[in-house]
Amino acid sequence: MLIIVNVTVFVLMFLSDIGLIPNRFIASIGENYAMYPYHVVRGEQLYTLFTSMFIHADWFHLIGNMLFLYVFGDNIEDVFGHVKYFFFYMVSGLAASSTYILTLQGVSPLDAVVGASGAISGVLGAYLVLFPKARILTLVFYGWIILVPIPAVIFLGIWFGLQWFSAFFEIGSNIAFWAHIGGFVAGMIIALAFGLRLKKKREKQYRL
Repeated sequence: MLIIVNVTVFVLMFLSDIGLIPNRFIASIGENYAMYPYHVVRGEQLYTLFTSMFIHADWFHLIGNMLFLYVFGDNIEDVFGHVKYFFFYMVSGLAASSTYILTLQGVSPLDAVVGASGAISGVLGAYLVLFPKARILTLVFYGWIILVPIPAVIFLGIWFGLQWFSAFFEIGSNIAFWAHIGGFVAGMIIALAFGLRLKKKREKQYRL
């Protein structure tokens, strides 16, 4: 459902942009529901902390995020259950946005922030805690492109390291790397506090 909502919102916005859906509300989604740190720190438009998670800038932004959500999200949802997973996802996204705002350096607070990557980073953090030995089929260039099963702890460890490196050296400055870091850490903390216990309980039920 999270993927469906994200894709639906983007497709409606895209069709509106090319003139196939002449609807004022849809046309204004990007402007009215993206998160602007300037407003949030003033206690205004706080709802955009959540609505911005369902808005994407372009097709590559959407597809990349939804691919990661599809690959990693189902296992985390199995552990938490549908309702708890939804709240986990939203809390991770909130932590990601809050981290981004608190670490604004050299970035205009008037710039819009959109995307599900902060919340999805929380999913990745939880996956690292709950399924560290799971193998992720990864495209690797080794003379030619091959599929290699890489342990999640290595795959996600490298991914997290790249976020830190990019954040400190401002590589790809239009990407909210600090949001990724904040969401990832929040996901790990939630998984450590609640996920491991829920996973053990679920595994025990299946053994019975």
